[in-house]
Amino acid sequence: MRSISVTDLKPGMILARTIVNDDLIVVLSENTELTPSHIKHLQTIDVPFIYIKDEYELSSNFLSVSALFNPADAFISEYKEVVGTAKGLIETLSKGGDEQSVYETKCLVHDTLYPLAHNSGVIDHIFELNHLASDVYNHSLRVSILSGVIGKWISLDPAEIQDLILAGFLHDIGKSKLPPNLCAMRSVAVPEEFIDDYMIHTMEASKILRACPNIPAGVIEAAAQHHECMDGSGYPLGLKGEHMHKFARIVALADLYDNLTTEVEGERRMTPFAAIEKIAVLMCSKLDPNVCIPFITSIKLSFLGSRVLLSNGMIGTIVRYANGLDAQPLIRINEATIIDLNEYMNLSIIEYNPK
Repeated sequence: MRSISVTDLKPGMILARTIVNDDLIVVLSENTELTPSHIKHLQTIDVPFIYIKDEYELSSNFLSVSALFNPADAFISEYKEVVGTAKGLIETLSKGGDEQSVYETKCLVHDTLYPLAHNSGVIDHIFELNHLASDVYNHSLRVSILSGVIGKWISLDPAEIQDLILAGFLHDIGKSKLPPNLCAMRSVAVPEEFIDDYMIHTMEASKILRACPNIPAGVIEAAAQHHECMDGSGYPLGLKGEHMHKFARIVALADLYDNLTTEVEGERRMTPFAAIEKIAVLMCSKLDPNVCIPFITSIKLSFLGSRVLLSNGMIGTIVRYANGLDAQPLIRINEATIIDLNEYMNLSIIEYNPK
């Protein structure tokens, strides 16, 4: 990685770090291949320099060595290898899957996604993926893995976790029936005027999966109900919690967490801590507290030892939480200084694992 003046940028260069403006809005995401319009835009907003990947970083030798010594790189490398397979399977099933395509999808879950969900450090690795494409295929893969992690945290048995991962993988298959502009929308950012058209994807998912052989009932229900809410305020049927399948409640949480923490150009990026705060509020109404409480407790533990960048420019390490109810951690700045973010309302974490 090397820094370079914006005036020296050339089309085809690969961005090595996400560019965020003073309002924390994502300007361009890491791994973006720069185009003439990107470069012109950077020049107009007065960005003095950026970081791009050098030739060695882009070489196959560097990528293979990085994966060997860095668990996150190894996880991301394996994840990237299955994106193409995942896209092909979702497209095949959406057109009317047969026994072979359903079998291959279940093999993907058993052989790849289930082990990824049980990977040590999976939450950190998933967050590292948040700069990748936010298309339905990447989103579905991340939701499937997150659903498997949640299933483990609430002590489901292995067979149930595999069905749950399948549910996460196929939850948005109904988007294949939406026009491209709606398909690209994230559920947390759909304008009010498009909600009626957007919500059709849950009903379409149910139709698609019911026509496929050997799809477990819970997988179908999760796809149909993952936008329903515990208080009955969701769609398409306005079901209340007692009528929602367990898988739908879990996938709804995984779907929300991924949407909140995925880096999207032109939007304010959200840290895992801000996402957890939002989830803690929603579990009193829209989300299932029986799923959210184990999720929040477990994910907070997974953050211990991680580095964070604070809004005052300081970098520190998460050392602990004052108690189980606190949303914000204690940050060690140096040997003599530990900051309890719950006591400083004007101080916040703006970047997790800063580079």
